[in-house]
Amino acid sequence: MAQQLRVLQSLWAMERRLPDEPEWPLQTQLAMIRDAGFDGAGVRFIDPAFAREVTSFLRAHGMIWQAQCYPKNVNDLRPVLELVAELGADHVNLQPDVRPRRLSDCIPLLDGWRRLAAEAGVAVHVETHRDRMTTDLFFMLDLLDRFPDLRLTADLSHYLVGREFAWPVDDVNHAMIHRILDNAWGIHGRIASREQVQISLGFPQHQGWVSLFMDWWDYGIRSWRKRAGPDATLTFLCELGPPPYAITGPDGRELSDRWQDALVMKDMIRALWDRIANEPHGTPSS
Repeated sequence: MAQQLRVLQSLWAMERRLPDEPEWPLQTQLAMIRDAGFDGAGVRFIDPAFAREVTSFLRAHGMIWQAQCYPKNVNDLRPVLELVAELGADHVNLQPDVRPRRLSDCIPLLDGWRRLAAEAGVAVHVETHRDRMTTDLFFMLDLLDRFPDLRLTADLSHYLVGREFAWPVDDVNHAMIHRILDNAWGIHGRIASREQVQISLGFPQHQGWVSLFMDWWDYGIRSWRKRAGPDATLTFLCELGPPPYAITGPDGRELSDRWQDALVMKDMIRALWDRIANEPHGTPSS
């Protein structure tokens, strides 16, 4: 088998949160994801009943999923791994829901989570995310000095808006993002500007940011292809979140169509993967 890309859709991103309209039923959301050609979904594994219903649908249609969790301590990961043993998962996406100010306070948590993952034989990726252990780019780079083999899910939107990189992004900031991507074993897809964590792909004024993220994802794919095994699978989760991630007008309605943006993003990342896969060597660019 060759290396593969699987593009997933976040179920959180399927929430509408419209002021005067009901949410889509879960089975409607799942059918939309299937019919749109996604390979699977991101699923909360902190709600066993929800996870069982969703994964039953996905399994029946030959789709995959990542198990998402938000542990506050080492033992919080145990029931998630037990549910993965029952239901399966491509991997666990772990948002560390703690905010240590010292690196030393992170070490026992990461050591514990990595030990439990190894014992369970489950791949666990630690997500880069604001208001989590991984909130700050500099702190995250220090963590990588301590854990150089730490497997990450790279959600780069948080670091762009958190550090408010000047435009155009300079080589120093590119190098820091590249280091995150060199530890990334999965990618979460959202495009930010230096002021907003989530912007529409289609607005003309956003095209510079779209190009920036496509360049970063190009680097990330090339880096992963160099590190991963010959039959490994890279997951890319389209994660365009509902309000307040999505920007709304005075009527409470979003300024763009997130579902359509997710479909565009799916096709963009697949086209990028195909272009890289068809090159003689998919190694990181400078």
